[in-house]
Amino acid sequence: MADLLLAYQSLFAFVGINGLLALSVYTTLSCGQLSLANAGFMAIGAYTSALITLRASGVPFIAALAASALLPAIVAVPLGLPVLRLRGVFLAIATVGFGEVVRLFFVNWDYTNGAMGLVAIPQRTQLWTIALALALALFILGRLRGSRAGYALEAIREDETAARTMGIYTTGHKLAMLALGAALAGLAGGLEAHFTFMVAPGGYAFGRVVEMLVQAVVGGTAAFYGPVVGAAFLTLLPEILREAGARLGLAPGPFRLLLNGLILLAVILYLPNGLVSLPSRLRRRSRGVA
Repeated sequence: MADLLLAYQSLFAFVGINGLLALSVYTTLSCGQLSLANAGFMAIGAYTSALITLRASGVPFIAALAASALLPAIVAVPLGLPVLRLRGVFLAIATVGFGEVVRLFFVNWDYTNGAMGLVAIPQRTQLWTIALALALALFILGRLRGSRAGYALEAIREDETAARTMGIYTTGHKLAMLALGAALAGLAGGLEAHFTFMVAPGGYAFGRVVEMLVQAVVGGTAAFYGPVVGAAFLTLLPEILREAGARLGLAPGPFRLLLNGLILLAVILYLPNGLVSLPSRLRRRSRGVA
């Protein structure tokens, strides 16, 4: 078992990091909002923790991780107040714009070495650190799901106008979930920065948030653990089929994108509630229920 963990340490680490990122998208989807600012929040968290580690010697790693989650959550509040008034595609476009502004800021900031990014970051992230962070995130979202706030979020997702007439403070709930998603994305960024030894603006482009969204949708947003299932599936499958991709003449990157696109299309057509709905669907089919 120890040899297996050592051999596939990086793969298991990215399963956990991608799981956190998919959960960060789920938080806003849980109240019917499509926010695509998570790559920007991830960049803020990654650079924050990396700068603390590199520039402030002696600061504990846990403090750097706490800062990587706290600063994006703080930034999310003034962003969310105007942006969450938008809906649908307008909200998505506005949050994509925020992510690009953050990326270009780090591209042009000389203090962080611009487009080259920061290197030689000490590797402090361990597998147990990622597993603990993911378990904590799942615990919080699981407890939230059955709480009064969780029912309010479901009401907002189904019909925001009706929820408002029932006395639910919709703006506060949506803002809280945006901040929680920002904290999770920032935490994932901090963990990744201290695992891969470097951060660079190119790692937080629009394609990164698309990956998070695809993983959340494929896993299923009807259950709080669905995005983690999707992240694990879409992280592990390309590695398992890497040899098949090589035989087709496809490099790992393009092959992963092709595989993700095909899986997303299949899930939307045949499993609209994601992979987590597959067991119940199979049980119904075995009983002859459509």
